[in-house]
Amino acid sequence: MSDMIIHKAGTRGHVNHGWLNAYHSFSFASYYDPERVHFGMLRVLNDDTVAPGMGFGTHPHDNMEIITIPQSGVLEHKDSMGNHGIISSGDIQVMSAGTGIQHSEFNHSKEKEVKLLQIWVFPNKKNVAPRYGQMTLDVNARKNKLQQIVSPNPDEEGLWIHQDAWFHMINLGAGKKIIYNLKKQGNGVYCFILDGDVNINGQELNKRDGAGIKNKNEFELIAKTNSEVLLMEIPMID
Repeated sequence: MSDMIIHKAGTRGHVNHGWLNAYHSFSFASYYDPERVHFGMLRVLNDDTVAPGMGFGTHPHDNMEIITIPQSGVLEHKDSMGNHGIISSGDIQVMSAGTGIQHSEFNHSKEKEVKLLQIWVFPNKKNVAPRYGQMTLDVNARKNKLQQIVSPNPDEEGLWIHQDAWFHMINLGAGKKIIYNLKKQGNGVYCFILDGDVNINGQELNKRDGAGIKNKNEFELIAKTNSEVLLMEIPMID
């Protein structure tokens, strides 16, 4: 079995409802590909654009760790725990759905669209108490180095989730390179190229491409152009 799975941007599932233009790296809603249901504990990676003033009405979730990363614009969140949050580019939001939660997500602006990534990770324990968190990240801290944004530990940098997963973001200048070392033996890493052109272990990847890497304790990432990359290390399952 190959140690790297490549998902080119143009092969993703796509739906355009007018108010929502969404690309799915993994099977979601009406898009189903038996070869692309999940990568390890990573279940959903949706690349969404929501029209001004529009959004997702109140809907339920349970037993899922949900991470939202705005790319541009402003997103408004309300949930059944009484949380009401506003997040924009540079922020991150985490929700542990646990025993069950209802929430809504809307474009806070009536003039500008909002672009966001929504990521679902299977939890390592079921029926936990629902939980919400958000924070503003120091975007400058990811210039040519990995910035941790998600971990399993409340005491670590970034937000935490109920899973042995570590997410990092990096803005890598053209010609720069990094070595990524696994945090936990046996995990895999799904790399999503937010912008630019990179080379990972000899494989060229471009904007919005994804690459799942497994059976490797480390790998090299080289930026061919100024690039922005999200790296999601997660436990692997069959």
